Amino acid sequence: MSQFLEIKDLYVNYKTDEGTVHALNGLNLSLEKGESLGLVGETGAGKTTLALSILKLLPDMVGEIQSGSIEFEGKQMFELGKKEMKKIRGDKIAMIFQDPMTSLNPTKTVGKQLREVLDLHFKKMSPAEKKEKVDRMFRLVGIPPERQHEYPFQFSGGMKQRIGIAMALIAEPELLIADEPTTALDVTIQAQILELMRKLQEELNTSMILITHDLGIVVEVCTKVAVIYSGQIIETGTVEDVYARRFNHPYTEGLFKCIPDLKTDAPRLTPIKGSMADPSNLPVGCKFYDRCEYRTEKCAQKEPQVYTRGTHKIKCYKFENEWEG
Repeated sequence: MSQFLEIKDLYVNYKTDEGTVHALNGLNLSLEKGESLGLVGETGAGKTTLALSILKLLPDMVGEIQSGSIEFEGKQMFELGKKEMKKIRGDKIAMIFQDPMTSLNPTKTVGKQLREVLDLHFKKMSPAEKKEKVDRMFRLVGIPPERQHEYPFQFSGGMKQRIGIAMALIAEPELLIADEPTTALDVTIQAQILELMRKLQEELNTSMILITHDLGIVVEVCTKVAVIYSGQIIETGTVEDVYARRFNHPYTEGLFKCIPDLKTDAPRLTPIKGSMADPSNLPVGCKFYDRCEYRTEKCAQKEPQVYTRGTHKIKCYKFENEWEG
């Protein structure tokens, strides 16, 4: 597999009336062709900011890429103009947004919204071919093609999310970014959507970044895991590396402890103490310092580097003497 997405030392800020919010702080991440990556972290960790940065969709006048680079298929994304990015969005890279209520246009039929993607990226495709492709995508996501003439309000939440998936995949993108696509859905529909995404990814050979706060979802559809905290990737590895639970970042340990264990009769879950560091006033050293049970003076004074063992990487002084620095 050839590596085709490389994010290096990415810093992103938001300018607000109350000051500067440091959303991403030297984030590093890579993805290979055909790979599925689960990006896990709490609300406010920087997951959606990363997705918007890849597509250059940060809010104007507020979001600012301070430094770093995003390289996709050998192209530096920050060097591309608006016309070039318009060609990439929806064709090479597509995104499933968290809330289908806001990502679908309420004034247009769902079929027309799918055809607009083809009109933009496949100008030479005949009307008959477009109709056939739209019909096929509706069938793939489990919606009768006859319903494509209906409007978003006529569908349930789960079906709207299916339409969002169909819209993201109709151009057969090389990279799919799914931003918490099952958060607002009940457990049964959630399982169906995850199975659908896994099936379509395999069928279309699409690489995927699945953004979520649920470790249980990642193991269902991903081959690789990246844990994000305060705008940094603090642990990454294969699903086997991370879920073996032999070696984990203290934050990842905390996330696993928050998962209910049906085999243990525990009166309460074990939450991670404290709150995430204030993004407008980040500490000098480790960003997890105030919440970590393994912390030392060194952690407060200097940010740890990434330590590596095979495919497993952890940003923590706990592994300083055992892993490669």
